Amino acid sequence: MDTHEYINGEITVIWQPQKCIHAAVCVKTLPAVYNPKERPWIKVENATPQELKNQIDLCPSGALSYKFNTDK
Repeated sequence: MDTHEYINGEITVIWQPQKCIHAAVCVKTLPAVYNPKERPWIKVENATPQELKNQIDLCPSGALSYKFNTDK
């Protein structure tokens, strides 16, 4: 399964493009983070980890997920 990971401090955003239905929920919720016309199209540095988590929880397709980074 193809995935892309974007790290923002304590959170890593995981995108699975094959699941994405382009519902535009991400773009409408956090337009400073998600811009499909740019590459990379996800700029996690433009939001706080909590803002990212809140938005990803709204993803209708499950294409976006996250994991918390912990010190090892």
